[in-house]
Amino acid sequence: MTEQQGKVFKYKLDFYYQSALIYLVTLILYGGIRGSLVEKKFSYVLDDPLMYVIIFFVLMSFVVLGLNYARNKRLIITSDSIIFKHHWHERILKLSDIEWLHIGREPRVQTSGRFQVIMIKPKGRRRLFRIRVGRYERERELVQEMARIAANVPKRKQRRWRRPRFTDR
Repeated sequence: MTEQQGKVFKYKLDFYYQSALIYLVTLILYGGIRGSLVEKKFSYVLDDPLMYVIIFFVLMSFVVLGLNYARNKRLIITSDSIIFKHHWHERILKLSDIEWLHIGREPRVQTSGRFQVIMIKPKGRRRLFRIRVGRYERERELVQEMARIAANVPKRKQRRWRRPRFTDR
């Protein structure tokens, strides 16, 4: 199955780019201020343990950015399935295998200013698939496609929450 048969939504890497650049700017500013203003010699900066911590964060942020870029994560929606795909693996979820689908909000997690999440419960599986809309490109189009799929799939049953009973013992 090729990606041209369905709509492809790529995973955003904005957060990884921003964090890598913020750590790099912090490294440059700290090294510049510490080396030129405080010590008057740049060689003393490399003896500073805080400098090593900042270098570690810079390196780790670029490694994570590189791994996510190489992973090339994307979501493909076709007429009869939803495909979760990255560079090394592909998971196909047929629309006929969906027990229920819910488009709603997740108050505890905020991604890219959006609270929207799509929860998919496959038949025969205990765990849900959670698609956080703010993490993919073309968010509105993704929600529209999922709403089109949700029209043909059963809705989630409402949970009935019971209040815990507190008693004095």
